[in-house]
Amino acid sequence: MSGWVARILKEFPADLARFWITADPDDVLLDEQILSSLRAQGFEVLPFEDSVAFRTEYEERYRAAWDRGETGPASALILHFRGTNVSDLPWDYLRHARRVSLGLADLFPKLSYGIVRQISSEHLESLFDAQSRHATQPLGEAATKDFILTHIFRISPYLISRSEDLWRELLRLHYRDAGLPPVLANHVAGVLDGRGAFKGLLISELFSSKSILLRAVQASWAQFLATYGVIGLAAAEGKQRENETAPVIPFEHPDVRVIVDSMFLDGTLQPLAIEGHAAGIPKWAKVGAVQDPEAMERLVVDGVTRLTESLPAQDASHRDWAQFSRRLGEVIFRFNALPSARADTIGDRVLELQKAADECLREWVIKYYADLPSLPAAKGPVMVHHVPRYLSLQRSAGEARIALLVFDGLAMDQWIQVRDSLAQRAPEIGFEENACFAWLPTLTSVSRQALFSGLKPREFSNSIETTAQESSLWSRFWQDHGLRSNEVSYRKGIKRTDQLADLEAAINDPVIKVVGIVVDTVDEIVHGAVLGKRGIANQIASWCDSGFVERLFDLLLIKGFHVYLTADHGNVEATGIGRLNQGVASELRGERVRTYRSETLAAPPSSNLDAFRLDIAGLPADFLPLYAGTRCAFVHQGEQIVAHGGLSVEELIVPFVKVSYVRNGQ
Repeated sequence: MSGWVARILKEFPADLARFWITADPDDVLLDEQILSSLRAQGFEVLPFEDSVAFRTEYEERYRAAWDRGETGPASALILHFRGTNVSDLPWDYLRHARRVSLGLADLFPKLSYGIVRQISSEHLESLFDAQSRHATQPLGEAATKDFILTHIFRISPYLISRSEDLWRELLRLHYRDAGLPPVLANHVAGVLDGRGAFKGLLISELFSSKSILLRAVQASWAQFLATYGVIGLAAAEGKQRENETAPVIPFEHPDVRVIVDSMFLDGTLQPLAIEGHAAGIPKWAKVGAVQDPEAMERLVVDGVTRLTESLPAQDASHRDWAQFSRRLGEVIFRFNALPSARADTIGDRVLELQKAADECLREWVIKYYADLPSLPAAKGPVMVHHVPRYLSLQRSAGEARIALLVFDGLAMDQWIQVRDSLAQRAPEIGFEENACFAWLPTLTSVSRQALFSGLKPREFSNSIETTAQESSLWSRFWQDHGLRSNEVSYRKGIKRTDQLADLEAAINDPVIKVVGIVVDTVDEIVHGAVLGKRGIANQIASWCDSGFVERLFDLLLIKGFHVYLTADHGNVEATGIGRLNQGVASELRGERVRTYRSETLAAPPSSNLDAFRLDIAGLPADFLPLYAGTRCAFVHQGEQIVAHGGLSVEELIVPFVKVSYVRNGQ
């Protein structure tokens, strides 16, 4: 156990009390590793966000069991209060609970609290250890920034003097998905300001934004290959962005080249489709140029190999799985773009990777998924029901108008296809890409309803089998967060360009501050698919060519909306293991999951059937899913389908993207 976790756990001696109140304004307790360690000691953590919802769960699930002499869901419950003044809590809670106060100011007494509170929680364990080892006296703000840069991010801006120094550090950071928080990125920019080698570069944005960095590198890569007489197809066809310039990156420097090579192999960077032959470019650079399907096939094979060797471990964080899902999505996208003859030769290798990833994810979900609903959403949603809360925080931070686009059923690989198409069709639009977890089971009525309501499924149990209440739940959330009903809009069934005029008329009123829009094209394509995900990719390509997506983005951005895109679930190819002939026993009949109202009915009907039960905290007590096994479905034996509802990387981890107009990297 790390010193950081041990320091937190010592505040909670086992068997000292059943009910605890923790005043934790910095969400110290809401960390995967700490939550898992507390659960192992018999504690459950329940955030106090709504007094009525908390009392209902506390009284019905915990206190009633304890009064009967039973353990209940856990032997002890911690009320997590995001504040310091616990006197605002109900009197009976204060009377019976043992109180604990946690705060970053107390845990990091030698560092500036104003800086530490802006650091992502994933770095706190390392920072705590670094403070213990290296901080000999209290540090001010500037010294704290340098301390964190040195000991956590391994960067000293004072040593960055040459172009290769800068780009090595930028690529190293973003390859690990470890971009600097704005407070540190601004500090680095301040140190480097005025140095001639970096004149004109958006230093702060390059250090803090992975999408801006990758956009600059992609443009510079095309410029680099052009020096060898190699022209990209987009440039040859006149599709490059007008007046677009790119920074000059020293790709041939060994420290830069080795990272760029890895980023092309795993899909972080997209190889340039070129015109003619690549004979003139250096051998090492050919990984970033594609002139024929054979070259793309090699990239897919190399990507499969690298991902197979780097499957997330059992103690991985949700961030590790989010990063893995994006890289897997890149490989699947590239695979689906191959000609059929070439795809057939490597299809088994791709399938083996997908199965291995899904099995690893299932084991991880069993251990850690229950912690995800309680994680904080301030720096980005971890689960889809966090999205409304995150958007509310963004409104408080100055984003007056917000549009949430829910692309129903959009898997990560399909988002990457849409993004790749937009990079060619609308290069003025950029993306800040992240990922979040859908709710299990990954059914629309469960996960999309959680997404629009901001609630756990247990809290909308009366409508869990339908989406009819989405509009009212979306409106209710925003009214609870300070808006009037006429300031909130909800639209669904948007899928074609001829519907955009009506949408524009609906959101033209400046009174509207928040709009939620369901785009269900992909879900309709999936449910009608007969040629697997490769066939779906072809249909999505045609949909993108219609211009719908960029016109939708343009419409919202021009109207002054801050645009966010996500999905309620993804989709996966699956093979039939036989139908479950249970009459009307099943309440919801998905191809990848069935749900029941009693334990007896939810038991697998046969020990030979590849199916499993998994109890998910946050679901109604009488809503019991039975999941088909890895890449299996409850359809006729051997039938091939594309479906959702189950537990796979492609279904469970979905994109969460901010869409905006962008500036160049210089």
